[in-house]
Amino acid sequence: MSTPLSTVPPAPQLNIVSSVDVAAILRDSTTVGHIGVMDNSPASKNKGTADLQTVCCQGQVLNWLVYSRDASKRPDGTWPASARIANILFLNEDGTVRNEKVFRELKVYGGPDAMRSQWTPVYYYWAGILRPDIEPGVYRYRLIIQCDTDVVGQPKAYQFDGPSLEVVLPTNPIITRMVRPGR
Repeated sequence: MSTPLSTVPPAPQLNIVSSVDVAAILRDSTTVGHIGVMDNSPASKNKGTADLQTVCCQGQVLNWLVYSRDASKRPDGTWPASARIANILFLNEDGTVRNEKVFRELKVYGGPDAMRSQWTPVYYYWAGILRPDIEPGVYRYRLIIQCDTDVVGQPKAYQFDGPSLEVVLPTNPIITRMVRPGR
């Protein structure tokens, strides 16, 4: 027996995780080919690529997390450069920054570098609540990624364009799935 699609609620939160090769970004001065993005929405497209399209619902909470690929302590006792999101900008079709708000609230969270240890991963994240009245559709966005450099206190910022959100109604079958016993 299965549950009708319209009664299966979407996940209350979605995580969008970027895996960043900081050393390659600093070496090449570009994010192209050095960031992969995944999420936990079962309906999303292009997972693991720079062109992730996260399928999400109006009013849903989204969390953006960034992990540096090389996060292990070096033999000399120092830590490698890390990355964090400095800003998230939503774009118009022509690539200009959108004036209309997509989120009710969108802000940065995260732990300080002092927390680094082999048992505590360091990541910075942003979280926000999609407006419950946002029109369904595709919303492209740009992550502004800051990468630490060898000069303390002077991180470099890089733009990362490509990912998008596909906002659907909460009862849309694209976001909901049939529930089968034993799964």
